[in-house]
Amino acid sequence: MAKRHITAGWGIGLLCWLFCRPVFPVAAQTANSAVQQTSARAELDMGTRLTRSGMLLQAIPHLLTAQTAGLAPYATGVNLGICYVGTNQYALAISTLEALRKSGSETPTVDNLLAQAYLGNHQSRAAFEAFQRAAAVTPKSEKLYAFMADACSDDDDYELGLRVANSGLQQLPDSARLHYERALFLARLDRFDEAKPDFEAAARLAPSSYIGVLALVQENLYEDNLTVARDLLRKAVREGHRDYQTLSLLGSVLLFEGAIPGQPEFAEARSALEQSATAHPNYSSTQIALGKLYMREGRFSEAVAHLEIGQRLEPNDPAVYAALSTAYHRLGEKEKAAEASAQMARLLAQKKASTEPPHR
Repeated sequence: MAKRHITAGWGIGLLCWLFCRPVFPVAAQTANSAVQQTSARAELDMGTRLTRSGMLLQAIPHLLTAQTAGLAPYATGVNLGICYVGTNQYALAISTLEALRKSGSETPTVDNLLAQAYLGNHQSRAAFEAFQRAAAVTPKSEKLYAFMADACSDDDDYELGLRVANSGLQQLPDSARLHYERALFLARLDRFDEAKPDFEAAARLAPSSYIGVLALVQENLYEDNLTVARDLLRKAVREGHRDYQTLSLLGSVLLFEGAIPGQPEFAEARSALEQSATAHPNYSSTQIALGKLYMREGRFSEAVAHLEIGQRLEPNDPAVYAALSTAYHRLGEKEKAAEASAQMARLLAQKKASTEPPHR
């Protein structure tokens, strides 16, 4: 509420007004306060419902209104943290969640969200410290380790992800999910021989579960057994596992196998990738694969739209710029095509320099 500034010229008149009307102003203020609280409660309820429905951007204005009114600071702050992390607004998430911590409202949920926010903001040390605080309170929470591992994967921080998975497996050695996460991080670090036993452990510990199936899929993908991986993914989708990652994997595998327009496999790939993009617009793998699929159909404007999203999400991936260069060229945008090619060349040179041994 804005402060009232009283000047010497009319301060006495205001005091007389206050003391000469002892009842009605109090009643009016009470009624007004009640209305404001009811309105703020409605905003918080709406923001919470939208957050739970995954409509994070739409939830933020409602939650900010409740926050301004000072209503339920913890619930409002946590929901805002979820929305900011989920929409990649990491700096806002950090300020909101740190304010909760400083107010004495630190919980494993707050620290878990903070860890994801710091990781998204490329502050790995702060992220791991927040994760450790949460793990110290709830060391047996599989979700805690899984959420942090997913965040590490999204941020391509595979070394940190491996530390998180190892930490979780010390507490939960029979967790199929954590064996699967560790296997993925090891494989992405080019340590597939070490990853293979974890993929197999995940499949053994949860033989008929979604995680068990994904473990077998990933193991076969890394071993270039595309047909086996494709059949496993189709089976998972038929059984109802239609999450954005499974659909993205299925579409990508079908494209990698060489599906072309006019084939049933190509239509299957398009459907899977479009559903994945609708469910999770910020999943870079889907956006890039969908862009490449549209290029095969000659739909270059639509291809560019998805590839540009992929480029924003994966600015250091040379393959995105290669596809963008081709799509721009086919649209006659020669300057953009040249810029994309130049950026691809720069990234490849940087990658080569980082892997070459130093000169002695």
